[in-house]
Amino acid sequence: MGIVIGPRVIDAGTSLLSVLISPVPVAAGYPSPAQDYFDGRIDLNEHLIQDITSTYIVRVSGDSMEGAGISDGDELIVNRALDPKDGSVVIAVLDGELTIKRLRVTASGVVLQADNPRYPDIRVPALADLVIWGVATRCLHHV
Repeated sequence: MGIVIGPRVIDAGTSLLSVLISPVPVAAGYPSPAQDYFDGRIDLNEHLIQDITSTYIVRVSGDSMEGAGISDGDELIVNRALDPKDGSVVIAVLDGELTIKRLRVTASGVVLQADNPRYPDIRVPALADLVIWGVATRCLHHV
């Protein structure tokens, strides 16, 4: 089961990074001679975060979401202001336990689904204490 290790809050006005941006896409095949320069800086907050006051980052522990491209050690950008929907990757607290799973809303109830066949679905009992902390919007994957 993927476990969340403490959210890091992104304070309003705090920049994640201001990094250089290439003016052309970078080929994964043969290099292009037009890629010898950069075209200024880009603020990653503008591209990765919709609402900085409702956003935090969590580090992933475990491999239960590998099928969704989320690996052990990755960091997820999570927005608390978004409404979780069927199919959303969410940070959930089920009976006091934090987990990252895909939310499934079915006719028979709520299911927290791993994106790894080695992990069973978690069917949320009607009397369980389930809180959705937020919806994952981006995965910062380490290479």
